[in-house]
Amino acid sequence: MKIKDLMTRDVSTCRADDSANHAARLMWENDCGVVPVVDEQQRPIGMITDRDVCMAGYTTGRSLADIRVGDVMSRDVLACKPEDAIGVAELAMQQRHVRRLPVVDSGSKLVGILSLNDLARSAAKPGDKSDGGLALDKVAETLASVCTPWCDINLQPAGRVPQRGNPVSLPAMAR
Repeated sequence: MKIKDLMTRDVSTCRADDSANHAARLMWENDCGVVPVVDEQQRPIGMITDRDVCMAGYTTGRSLADIRVGDVMSRDVLACKPEDAIGVAELAMQQRHVRRLPVVDSGSKLVGILSLNDLARSAAKPGDKSDGGLALDKVAETLASVCTPWCDINLQPAGRVPQRGNPVSLPAMAR
């Protein structure tokens, strides 16, 4: 099974200069917890989550309208390709403790997003998994890995936001 078989193709995006309020509105209107941040060529340069928005408002005491997306987004973007095997995405999610991966074409343009929810829904469907389909136990393993708190795996220095390193299987996007 390939990433293109499960990914969401219609993805709302924002820019680094947009306000956190704009990103929050996109999440609300599209019932999602993340918005890829793209440049002028629609290449992902960051990701902003509902948690990023919430914590930015809380920690700064500022209105979301006064906080730039670029100031609170994750910049270390990991992406996958539509033709990659689902196992590659699962491994990347496990290694990086992320629930979602942007999907890019050969020119690094955003063409979709793959979420842990997509994996779970696919694995829950009855049917033969011999074609590379997802097994529930593999998705559960990915979920368990993603849900492990950073402090429990000693990746987070005290008082610092966790920095996510590059996995072996997928390249980080150029900025």
